[in-house]
Amino acid sequence: MADVDIKYEEDYVLNARGMTLFTCQWRPSNYEPKALIFLCHGYAMECSISMRGTGTRLAHAGFAVHGMDYEGHGKSSGLQGYIASFNDIVVDCSEYFASVCEKVEYKKQRRFLLGESMGGAVVLMLHRKEPTYWDGAILVAPMCKIVEDMKPHPIVISILSKLSNVIPTWRIIPNEDIIDRAIKSKEWREEVRNNHYCYKGKPRLKTGYELFMASLDIENNLDKVTLPFIIVHGGGDAVTDPSVSEALYTLAESKDKTLKLYPGMCHALTSGEPKENIDIVFSDIIRWLNERVSTS
Repeated sequence: MADVDIKYEEDYVLNARGMTLFTCQWRPSNYEPKALIFLCHGYAMECSISMRGTGTRLAHAGFAVHGMDYEGHGKSSGLQGYIASFNDIVVDCSEYFASVCEKVEYKKQRRFLLGESMGGAVVLMLHRKEPTYWDGAILVAPMCKIVEDMKPHPIVISILSKLSNVIPTWRIIPNEDIIDRAIKSKEWREEVRNNHYCYKGKPRLKTGYELFMASLDIENNLDKVTLPFIIVHGGGDAVTDPSVSEALYTLAESKDKTLKLYPGMCHALTSGEPKENIDIVFSDIIRWLNERVSTS
């Protein structure tokens, strides 16, 4: 199917706090979509460029794909790279995604979530917020647990909590450039580095605290995950440890759950791998989706 058979659109919506949020969608031009898929991007990323490959591949496969840049991310308003409240992100996604689902042309469609890295945490919280609303989830190298030897001491957490309320936007959390670690393809590394909508500065203090607390929250509630899901995770991921996905797969109460580990693949396995590897991952994702749509 040529790209002429995909319709791409952009728009902006206002959230409850008066912030302007960027939205985008890919869908088949000439026929009704099989189902709806909602994208949740990773920290410091965005939808229209860094998840373009995901949107177009899934639209080629017959799905209507909708994405939204979180506050402080991509083309949305807000201080770049700043997360004042992880819950605000979840609420914004919930309200926008529901507004799409309630459109007349979509009311009878099945609804799936797709989250990459931090977006995986957003997906799991959306599911917890409305446990029976979503028909399934695709989790790509999800952020859903902190590896034991990386957990800071409780005293450090207490200090971080206090400081994040005093100097929330300070960029003082040390971090290494993870682009080389997360992305195998040199071409995609350069595209991300040149994408000025992707935040590349040090994490802001409040952002780091919110991400840490969200990870702990999800880790403590893995057994409450009940929706159908597939996890795809690179065995060579140096950003989120594959053992995190294994823990989710083991502890989740879902009766329909699938874990796919790809030896040697990196964190950005849907965009930052050689094309032949990306093809393998999307073949598994699309097969999983088609099997669940065909049973509706």
